[in-house]
Amino acid sequence: MAAGTIVIKKPRRTAADQSFVVEIVKGLGVTFKHFFKGLNQMRPGGVRPDVTKFNYEEGIATLQYPEEKKPYARRFRGVHRLTLRPNGDVRCTACLMCSTACPAQCIWIKPAEYPVGHASRGHERFPEEFVIDELRCIFCGYCVEACPVDAIRMDTGIHMTALDDRGSFIFDKKKLMSHVSQDGDQLTANSRPEPGDAEHSGITRLKGH
Repeated sequence: MAAGTIVIKKPRRTAADQSFVVEIVKGLGVTFKHFFKGLNQMRPGGVRPDVTKFNYEEGIATLQYPEEKKPYARRFRGVHRLTLRPNGDVRCTACLMCSTACPAQCIWIKPAEYPVGHASRGHERFPEEFVIDELRCIFCGYCVEACPVDAIRMDTGIHMTALDDRGSFIFDKKKLMSHVSQDGDQLTANSRPEPGDAEHSGITRLKGH
């Protein structure tokens, strides 16, 4: 044997170690501990943790979906919605910035002019048609970032579900305007003065600055 060589003796294992019976019993002990604890929580009158919270408490964490739903985080990018003005009109000005910024090219807008006599005529346009193909959408949120008037948002907290036909994934203007935020709000957060208000600058596309 060479000098400096260290001999490591093989540890002796008992029959219990070699059969793994002891470790199996220990593992089953942990399993049955949680099983009976959960069984006690599920019985009538048992106290169950609120599994809809973001931070689960100790105990059963099974979500009985779809009866129970966990709320989405504020930053979750869900199904789109078009925000509304205080008078109920769509906030969108048909500037096409969202459709231009969309990398999936899933937004289609048909701009139109307000009728003669409308306070917004000459100031801005409105979308006669606004369509989003949710099948092509990659939910990147670029449309929300590109919009200068807070007209489109993805704060509905709704995720796309399985549908049985392609047409159900094509969201038109009416459907997008019907969606609400997680707080139940439909109005825009953009508080700029509307054309016709005393605080409005009066500048139109024809008049200029």
